[in-house]
Amino acid sequence: MSTTPIGSYRLFQKLHPLSLLAQLTSRHATGCLRVFTGIVSWSIYLEDGKLTYASYSDKLFERLDSHLRRLSQQIPALNSATRVQMRLTFEANNEHQLIPNADYKAICWLVKQNYIASTQAGNLIDELAKEVLESFLCLKEGSYEFNPEDSLDELPKFCRLDLRLLVEHCQKQLRNRQNIQSSVPAGFQVLPTTQSPQVQPQLQIKLGQQLPKKINFDIAENRNNKTTQTSVGKNLYTIACIDDSQTVLNSIKHFLDETTFSVVMINDPVKALMQILRSKPDLILLDVEMPSLDGYELCSLLRKHSAFKNTPIIMVTGRTGFIDRAKAKMVRSSGYLTKPFTQSDLLKMVFKHIG
Repeated sequence: MSTTPIGSYRLFQKLHPLSLLAQLTSRHATGCLRVFTGIVSWSIYLEDGKLTYASYSDKLFERLDSHLRRLSQQIPALNSATRVQMRLTFEANNEHQLIPNADYKAICWLVKQNYIASTQAGNLIDELAKEVLESFLCLKEGSYEFNPEDSLDELPKFCRLDLRLLVEHCQKQLRNRQNIQSSVPAGFQVLPTTQSPQVQPQLQIKLGQQLPKKINFDIAENRNNKTTQTSVGKNLYTIACIDDSQTVLNSIKHFLDETTFSVVMINDPVKALMQILRSKPDLILLDVEMPSLDGYELCSLLRKHSAFKNTPIIMVTGRTGFIDRAKAKMVRSSGYLTKPFTQSDLLKMVFKHIG
């Protein structure tokens, strides 16, 4: 592989990720290395052999949002509202609306809007690159292409990272995970954060052996600390969730960031009215299919109460038919969220109605 020129190979073959990176580094390459395995792909952008950005197509914005959520402990402006606005602007709704380099453009937008500084964007890209490269190093087969004309020239650059140091860090993480896995007693399982903990040992020396100092960027997220929101002078939004399934309620509570939302979980529709009156929510998420009192009936009752005439009420259901949507409209619901929904789906719906 080391003597093979970097070009375009779209047929699946055995891959040696370290060898590919070593070639690009030694040649001081500028452009984009794209690697494909089925429906997912890796994109590694280089400038004179230095890494300027790395991206992985699977769960693109979920990964970015996870890092920004940790950063929000330091930067309160990176709250859920900001992150949802970012996703609404850059995340594609379907495969026909893909925005090239959408995640990188989202980071550029955060800098331009003064939510983060350029140095913080550089640190963010460094952490994302480690995560992307760790999964990339585990690849055994796929196809790849290197395009010297495909770069981020028109966009601002926030860092030029040493590929050797990044790879050494990732190798160390993978070795540690292997050691942990091998020391776990039979019957227990360690869940890997990448596709595979295996790295080909004969390739580990290609990019050097010195271990880099780890950048301390993973700040522990204290989900129970609600003082952050108070300290910046903003109030929590109160969201009432009415569903007879405790699993669904727990999922919604997990999806809604506690620094922005106070979630009231109600699993008994008969007692819901009194609990909602006490909590005075900014928005109500209402399951359609519940025993003893269905969501349409409860929505109709809530609309008859003066306190809830204008409160956004979102119907949550697995039904997608025209009749069901017509029923929701008849009882004056504000929106319709179809199960199963992602965190992104939920947040977009919530912020659509509470601004």
